[in-house]
Amino acid sequence: MTDAHGVAVMSYLKGERDGLPWAHAIEDIGPDAAEVITSRLRGWAVSAPVELGRTLLERGGRLLRHMTVMQCDLPIARPVEAAAPDGFRVVPCDRAPADIFPAWFAAYPPGHPDHRPRDGEKALNEELVPLLNGELIGPLLACSVLAVRDGSPGEVVGGVIVNDSDRGPWVADVFRHPERSPRGLGTVMLSAALARAGADGLPCLDLVVTEGNPARRVYERLGFRVIDTTMTVQI
Repeated sequence: MTDAHGVAVMSYLKGERDGLPWAHAIEDIGPDAAEVITSRLRGWAVSAPVELGRTLLERGGRLLRHMTVMQCDLPIARPVEAAAPDGFRVVPCDRAPADIFPAWFAAYPPGHPDHRPRDGEKALNEELVPLLNGELIGPLLACSVLAVRDGSPGEVVGGVIVNDSDRGPWVADVFRHPERSPRGLGTVMLSAALARAGADGLPCLDLVVTEGNPARRVYERLGFRVIDTTMTVQI
């Protein structure tokens, strides 16, 4: 993207986010980037470094998400060696999307930092199905796990979805049904995914956590460290 004089002010990748055109992976930011963005990307979602994000907010943008990128180097990961709580077990992520959907959809109720109003059927068909099929981020990795209730086949109550993204192994989602599963299950599931990823020879796992999400403390305890922070702003 260039300014009015043809001088490059930034580079970005174009995608789509919640129905909006989306500029992300922004690099090579020049001094006039905020002015160019606000004048030429009206109606876009823009994911930018915090300093640029705050400038966009000052210029009238609306904050969609403030998130921190974290990475766990698997050779120094600190997974918790604990079995699933009584009545539950951790299994490979090999269930149909329709079986996973109820827990996945319920994991972000009103008041949760990642809650957003959305239609259930649309979320299943346009978000969860392509995520599990490898169409949204990349192929589903074998270290992905689900937590299920004992029994056959067992109700899915949580999971950790890991995809092979263009930036490496990526934890796309860590979810737990808030009413159908016990607290602490997220730590057990993520620990199992870390152990499986290490056994598979993966060097690291990355994820993002929204500002204000208490799950960040869990990630830090398991060995994740902050590598980047960004803001997504609607212009």
